[in-house]
Amino acid sequence: MQPSFIARNPSVLIFVTILALFTLGVTLLSEGLGIGIVSTSLIKTLGKTLCLCLVAIAMDLIWGYAGILSLGHFAFFGLGGYMIGMWLMYERTRDTVLASLSDHVLPPTDAEIRDAVAHQIFGVVGGDRFPLIWTFADSLPLQLFLVVAVPGVLALTFGWLAFRSRVTGVYLSILTQAMTLALALYLFQNDSGLRGNNGLSGLQNLPGLADVPQSVISIWFFWASAVALGFGYVITAWVVGGKFGSVLRAIRDNETRVRFLGYSVEGYKLVMFTGTACVAGIAGALFYPQAGIINPAEMAPIASIYLAVWVAIGGRGRLYGAVIGAVFVSLLSSWFTGGQAPDVVLGVFTIRWVDWWQVVLGLGFVLVTLFAPKGIGGLVDLVQRRRTAEVPPQTEKAKS
Repeated sequence: MQPSFIARNPSVLIFVTILALFTLGVTLLSEGLGIGIVSTSLIKTLGKTLCLCLVAIAMDLIWGYAGILSLGHFAFFGLGGYMIGMWLMYERTRDTVLASLSDHVLPPTDAEIRDAVAHQIFGVVGGDRFPLIWTFADSLPLQLFLVVAVPGVLALTFGWLAFRSRVTGVYLSILTQAMTLALALYLFQNDSGLRGNNGLSGLQNLPGLADVPQSVISIWFFWASAVALGFGYVITAWVVGGKFGSVLRAIRDNETRVRFLGYSVEGYKLVMFTGTACVAGIAGALFYPQAGIINPAEMAPIASIYLAVWVAIGGRGRLYGAVIGAVFVSLLSSWFTGGQAPDVVLGVFTIRWVDWWQVVLGLGFVLVTLFAPKGIGGLVDLVQRRRTAEVPPQTEKAKS
């Protein structure tokens, strides 16, 4: 009898249990719905970390299982944030405009309201009209659809052009990085339709919920991030645990042999590249409302490199390794950049971690690559092997 999905993937049940207990614990300790020990800012940090774990899983799928080192997946993450940010900024500005026009003798028309909203949003970049890409900004269902569709279409187009040309290895990595750089440079322009370097701000304010405190809203987003991460982990574990995952690993190990066996290598790559881009878009749509702002700098190529470093340190080819790497590195960087780490005085020279944490991150990546190629997640494999070795072999039944 074939074992169940949970029996074949015990890490799934362990992960979901830990995530559920963590979510419950944070909620009970929060300021909004608990006893007030955990601050709202920390709740937002934890929620953003869960979103980074989700995009790290997407990166692990495309790199650890399919063998494609994409240096552009944070661009899809940022696009998801922009799509939901457009609706949030439009509706928040619309509420402000309606409040300012409420004392007028004649009620404003829909066209006047829309023009006033456009002037409020784009006046900072010298505009007063909505660009074409803001056509559906007033519709939450359509913008939620675009959260998945825009990164998916971009990944599908790029992947189809790259994979049909059989671009592989470092050349494909360079192309994904070039795509990210080109997108970031375009968004930096004021006429891009997304306010250039100013980006979209005030995303932490949910329209129509001005009376709800941020302490409560932060918990809502924390819950949403936890649910998305839980579902994402279960679904990706199911995908890589089946035939599709076996073919992906075979492509990673020997692409030519898989092609000779009759499999559509390019098709498998394209499905995985597009699917992980959609997952990254969902993660970004949950991340940036908690961050409160998004601008093109978030989509710089260095962000995608950080993502690859997280997966490498956590242990690529292991879903829990991607989560461990994202949690470890993102929280550590928040500690360093938040000024909480004490400076180290070395005579005439002082190490200020705000400036040096990237050096620590790069050094850690090098050390892991040289001495622990399986990452932190490899320690879990080591413990499992030792536990298996300690179990005494079962004695055979005596023959009658």
